[in-house]
Amino acid sequence: MFDTVIESAYRLISVLGSFTGAAFAIILVTLAVRLLLLPLGIRQANAHKARLRVAPKVEALKKRFARDPERLYRETSRLYAAEGTSMFAGIMPGLAQTPFVMITYQVFVSATIAGHPNLLLVQSALGVPLGDHFAAVLAGSGLFSLPALVFLGLFALLAVTAWMTWRRMGDIRPRVLRLLPFGTILVAGFLPLAAGLYLLVSTAWTAAERAILYPKPA
Repeated sequence: MFDTVIESAYRLISVLGSFTGAAFAIILVTLAVRLLLLPLGIRQANAHKARLRVAPKVEALKKRFARDPERLYRETSRLYAAEGTSMFAGIMPGLAQTPFVMITYQVFVSATIAGHPNLLLVQSALGVPLGDHFAAVLAGSGLFSLPALVFLGLFALLAVTAWMTWRRMGDIRPRVLRLLPFGTILVAGFLPLAAGLYLLVSTAWTAAERAILYPKPA
């Protein structure tokens, strides 16, 4: 069933790409998927705000019932219910997004789909085949070639979106977790250009979504 869904997504992107070009089709489909998932993102943001609102009360309960885990669980659940939320309110919207993200991503990294070559990867963006990898480009054309510069431009844009996310993360502990957004740059270095474009559009949407929906850390 998973393969059937991937094949359907691939055919949709291929048809759209015949009108817009494969690279622009990737951008449009990624935006469409993120727009479809926006209600889940809003629910997740609301759950996050609710957790922040009750966090001081939860800490007080932890201190009060530190030696009684069962009572702590009951009182915490009662507190969340009184606030119209739950301890797990933000998990389900996040999990519901996972299949959509996996399917879209798989279309852009698979060399074959339904037993046939992935023709999206032989099309190009700015003269660079969407199936090319940065390491192969360096080995074949060098650092200052057009294909390498396209990848470097992609990495630079990913760095900007990672920085936007990093600015709003606040004082997360351990602090090394604040570096996670910049991991997209490293990941893109091992992906075909098509998947890199998907990653850029998706992470830029996430950065914008967090800027709009989530409270700014103090």
